[in-house]
Parts: sequence; structure tokens; C-alpha cells
Amino acid sequence: MRLLIIEDDRESADYLVKAFREVGHVADLASDGEEGLSMAESGDYDVLVVDRMLPKRDGLSLIGLLRDRGNRTPVLILSALGQVDDRIKGLRAGGDDYLPKPYAFAELLARVEVLSRRHGGPAEETTYKVGDLELDRLSHRVARGKDELTLQPREFRLLEYLMKHAGQVVTRTMLLENVWDYHFDPQTNVIDVHISRLRSKIDKGFDRPLLHTIRGAGYMIRDGMR
Repeated sequence: MRLLIIEDDRESADYLVKAFREVGHVADLASDGEEGLSMAESGDYDVLVVDRMLPKRDGLSLIGLLRDRGNRTPVLILSALGQVDDRIKGLRAGGDDYLPKPYAFAELLARVEVLSRRHGGPAEETTYKVGDLELDRLSHRVARGKDELTLQPREFRLLEYLMKHAGQVVTRTMLLENVWDYHFDPQTNVIDVHISRLRSKIDKGFDRPLLHTIRGAGYMIRDGMR
């Protein structure tokens, strides 16, 4: 899913963006109502997660304006205002769901996924398979053939991203942004180190390699040498 988080509390916003990315979704961030309105209208999002109390334009006003302009993207409202009257106001303003703070991320994720399915969004894959290598996102299980592999959390996230883009060149910039959440080059060999460790776990001892270095471009995971 491609999500837009509209939240002015930086700590909460960063937590949400990181949490959604860790489970494989794309999450953009707007820090006030005007920025959120602009991004919601210009981007193709599956779900909007909107804090009710925002600077420049409050969440309910933002949602109402989107609906008046014909934008039907599903909206989940987050708010510290959790009384029945508050929830009714949020739903009547055009929200599709309302979750009071504090909340558990697992519940927020489930609600967002339900909204996406209702809106006709694609079903999220829970397993990836390349050749005899299989990764299960829900159980965090990785196996090649009959051998179960043990990966560290960052190695798992790296492999998940590569397998999600199997057969495609994945650049270093893509890995820095989507696996390490860096939007700059830290000028370290962190990618090379993790690629080397991952390759030793998924390819060492097997007849054919799956993880390939594409010189001058990046990396690719694919079945067999081509």
C-alpha cells in the first residue's frame, strides 16, 4: 500500500512512517493540514492516516474539503479526542474509520489494510518466492529448499525488499531509502557488508546463486544465471 501520514507530532509521525515501512508499505509524511491537503490531492494514495488536531488546517476540515472536491481516498482519523460525539463528528466529516489515541500499531495496521481492501486496493502479498528461496513476511521465516535460514532483522528487511523486486535492478539509493530509512548517502560500506552477509546465508552451499551484483547499477535477486 501507499499511505499518507498527516501528523504534526514529529515523534509520533516518525514512528508511524518507520512502522509502516517495516511491514512493507510505502509511507509519506505531511506535518500540517495544508501540506497534507496538497499531497493528498496530488498523490495516488491507498489510505490517508490523518491526525484530527493539525496546524494550519485541522483534520476534519481537510477531510471535508477533500470530499467536496471528489477525492474518495479512504481516511482513518487518529485523535486524542475519543468520546462518542468526537467519533461521530469525524465520521460525518468524511472519515471512514476513527481510532482514538493511544492505540496499538497492530490494530492501526489491520484497520488500514481493511480500508484498502474495501476501496479495491491490491491484496498485500505475505510470501515471496524466488526459485527455491521463500520468505514469509508474517512469520519472518526464510527457507531455501529444505534448509531454514536465520537472518538478523536488517538482513530480513533487505532480503524482503530484494525479493519484492525480484528480477529488477535495485540501486544502492533504493536500499538506503527503503531498508535503512536514509535519505542521504552515509558514505559507509553498510550495504556491501549486509549484502555479503546475506549472500553467505542464502547462496553459500547451493548449486546456483540467486543474489547478483549488477556492476555500476546495484543488485538483483533472480532465479539462475542469465
